[in-house]
Amino acid sequence: MMKLKKSIIGMIHLSGNNPVERALEEIKIYEEEGLHGIIIENYHGTTDDIIETLQCVDTKMKVGINILPNNYDEALLNASFYKADFIQLDHISGTYRKNTTLDKEDYLKYRNKYKDISVFGGVWPKYYEPIAGSSLEDDLNNGKLLCDAIVVTGKGTGKSTPLDKIIKFREVLKDFPLIIGACLNIDNVSEQMKYADGAIVGSAFKPNGDTTKFVDSRLVNKFMKSI
Repeated sequence: MMKLKKSIIGMIHLSGNNPVERALEEIKIYEEEGLHGIIIENYHGTTDDIIETLQCVDTKMKVGINILPNNYDEALLNASFYKADFIQLDHISGTYRKNTTLDKEDYLKYRNKYKDISVFGGVWPKYYEPIAGSSLEDDLNNGKLLCDAIVVTGKGTGKSTPLDKIIKFREVLKDFPLIIGACLNIDNVSEQMKYADGAIVGSAFKPNGDTTKFVDSRLVNKFMKSI
């Protein structure tokens, strides 16, 4: 299991005309500015772009992937094959509108096969609405049994994660690893990171928070100096 010590993980959105080439350039910036890890996500690109980036990446940082919308099977398989360290899943526990939930039995088949890969899993995450009667405490405690760290987010990419939500997650999780997964920035990092073990940061490193833009090294430098 990957140990978290206030780790900052840089998001690779796979945007641009040549997403893999851009990803490799952004990874260099993240490493030069002292980030602890990266996560490569098919937010603008494709699963093939993730795989090609994994084939080319050369870094001492921890490497993770997120294959949207919650493809744990492909993610664990490719993370293991290409020697990545972790994967992220949008949701690891809970039931959401349109009957969206994790197939626990199938997930555990892959999870048990690839035990060397850490899993970061969301609970009540952005873009998912829990069904009526859901219990956050129950969903968090169930999530703890299925992953290595819980990810907390707000309502969407680039939208701030409410501080009271972060605090509630921490109260329930106690000392279980907690990662902020959306809109940590230079204005809220000092307060929010009091309660978290790490964070995935992406839009804060882009001009005007635009995920289609190239990472601005000045924004990364300013953010990392702030922590």
